[in-house]
Amino acid sequence: MKPKIHPKYEAASVTCACGEVVETRCTRGDFSVEICSKCHPFFTGKQKLLDSEGRVERFNRKYGRVVETKD
Repeated sequence: MKPKIHPKYEAASVTCACGEVVETRCTRGDFSVEICSKCHPFFTGKQKLLDSEGRVERFNRKYGRVVETKD
């Protein structure tokens, strides 16, 4: 390997919104995630509501879509 061209591969902790902390190694450093294997519905078998409303609104604004509401 060539010297001084590779990023540093250091210890990092990944923190989930549920409070789970996973120690790993990466070039990015510490970061947080919204969902992990301890709280994901596929692994737990429980239904969990995720906050995706902001994502839908952002998509609609980006592509200029008009959302019809039923009254």
